[in-house]
Amino acid sequence: MSKLEKIYDALVDGAEDGLAGTSLYDYVVKECPKATSKKIVKASLLALSDPDLKEEKILKVIYDLAIKHRLDPVSPDDAEEEPAEKAPKLKADRRSKKPKHDAAGDAPQP
Repeated sequence: MSKLEKIYDALVDGAEDGLAGTSLYDYVVKECPKATSKKIVKASLLALSDPDLKEEKILKVIYDLAIKHRLDPVSPDDAEEEPAEKAPKLKADRRSKKPKHDAAGDAPQP
């Protein structure tokens, strides 16, 4: 069982036991001492995409936890993880970069 699966199990178990917010986060860290905010958010997203988890209250508790900790500062433990694939950068507005055409429809010469 991977680290992420262990965190996932602790997260779902805690939510099923009625824990939420800080108490759920603390429970997960107690069960998985090496769990970081980043790993807990990943496990939360895994839980939200699990088709077997259907109880609305549990999904809401896990969603709220993921949102709350999504922007937590990076801890030193997070640095040990392999770098994630970077998200593509947004390109500048292309409309402002298009060359202007003259009346004949030709692009201007530099």
